[in-house]
Amino acid sequence: MQEAKESRGPTLEAARFTFHGQIDCDSFAEFAQHRAARLDIEIQLGACDPTSATLSVRGQEALVDAFEMACSLGPYDCVVIDVERQTQL
Repeated sequence: MQEAKESRGPTLEAARFTFHGQIDCDSFAEFAQHRAARLDIEIQLGACDPTSATLSVRGQEALVDAFEMACSLGPYDCVVIDVERQTQL
């Protein structure tokens, strides 16, 4: 006999990212907002300067992962060298 698996919705995650490298704040913010909208995740922009950009997102875990990857590759005029990720409650 096969047991019925419990149906669960997608796991939601909230994370704060700090992207380090050569950052054009306007370009990076526009890129991040566009990717967040395409992935249907919430975004809140934080501090940004020529060497780093910080932002917080909330959404399905797999889509938050996809967002991190997209922003790591970044817009064409930014070079991301490192990413710090903190899971938020």
